[in-house]
Amino acid sequence: MTQLDDRPTSTGSPLLGDAYANDRARVFHSWSAQGALNPTVIAGALGSKFWDDTGREWIDFSSMLVNMNIGHQHPRMIQAIKDQLDTLCMVAPPFANDQRSEAARLIVEKANLGRDGAARANGHFEKVFFTNAGAEGVENAVRMAKGHTGRMKVLSAYRSYHGGTALTVGLTGEPRRLENEPSVPGLVKFWGPYPYRSAFHSDSPEQETERALAHLRDTILMEGADKVAAIVLESVIGTNGVLVPPPGYLEGLRAICDEFGIVWIADEVMAGFGRTGQWFAFQNWDAQPDLIAFAKGVNSGYIPLGGVVISGPIAHAYDNKMFPGGLTYSGHPLACSSAVASIGIFEEEGVLANARHLGNDIIGPALRDLAERHPSVGEVRGLGVFWAVELVSDPATREPAPASTVAAVVAECKAHGMWPLSAANRIHVVPPCNTPDELVREGLAILDAALSVSDAAMP
Repeated sequence: MTQLDDRPTSTGSPLLGDAYANDRARVFHSWSAQGALNPTVIAGALGSKFWDDTGREWIDFSSMLVNMNIGHQHPRMIQAIKDQLDTLCMVAPPFANDQRSEAARLIVEKANLGRDGAARANGHFEKVFFTNAGAEGVENAVRMAKGHTGRMKVLSAYRSYHGGTALTVGLTGEPRRLENEPSVPGLVKFWGPYPYRSAFHSDSPEQETERALAHLRDTILMEGADKVAAIVLESVIGTNGVLVPPPGYLEGLRAICDEFGIVWIADEVMAGFGRTGQWFAFQNWDAQPDLIAFAKGVNSGYIPLGGVVISGPIAHAYDNKMFPGGLTYSGHPLACSSAVASIGIFEEEGVLANARHLGNDIIGPALRDLAERHPSVGEVRGLGVFWAVELVSDPATREPAPASTVAAVVAECKAHGMWPLSAANRIHVVPPCNTPDELVREGLAILDAALSVSDAAMP
């Protein structure tokens, strides 16, 4: 498996010296109070590491934004993009293109696999609509579902993130949506399963599944089952806690959707393409959605790319009527060439197997050990290279650790050469899927030491 450890000999861009000043003067950052920012200037990256303009280096335990699934600067990815630059840089969506066609073929092929890696007999998914990012994927999936069903309401979970457009931030269940309300009409929230902090006062994962499904069904009935076009759900909740669905939940969701003729849209933007050890996270269970929104790991963000994988009935609903949507850069040949290359890397370098190995043999056992030894760790959960460490102030009451404590743990990790991802009261462990064992162990050891900060902060 390719993982590069030596930095390139290039000294970097001549603009590097002005990068910080120009950023602060001219760049407007997302989800931020602009005056409070102090961004690190990233000068380069390779494999599962990156470094700043002073040469200081970190293990990338964030995969940037959980998207560098094959790591930084993979030579095969770079070469594929260079080759495509020499061939064709741009073609408009109405034309056919070899890279776009091959990317679609490969993505559909992977979506039609079961949890055992074998092709499902039903050939459920048929086509791909390409977008530039995950939010556009979710947005167009909702548009397809509404057009297919003739209904207008869409359900999504409270603990969720689906994007920053008008529709997708409205679908988002976390507090970031609040400053953007009111949003698109017809969006309805429900509580999904979360055994550690159950909204249903459940005593077991099985009971959580039963009660969460009953709540979802009741919500649909109260909203009018014949009015609901779609349920949008992250197959494994990402930013809001790496919430792995308890046994039977996705199968039960599928049954409810079938009962009421509702389209299930799986948001796989973060969880897809190896993050959980499968091509798509839903393949860890015995249930298939109707539409899949994807982005991030499809090409590790080397060039912006997202899309929707479309099941046969919905794809064919638009055989004789226009799909009312489109994008100038839909299926951009540079982006699609990188997706083709990425899927080849996954297959030839055993990336899925490595993600499962890291989760089963290294990350999972190490985090469970941390939970035993650190009283500030309330719960660890995840699969593949998709894990969260939930920090608490009191293990008995499960009171979340305050933001200041989480920030202190993050700072301690960074000070010792590991860059984690944090959200609310959690540290997320999400390195690239092809990170070498020894580098993962090094990062986990840094996290282990840093958790002494949260332990000391407990009352």
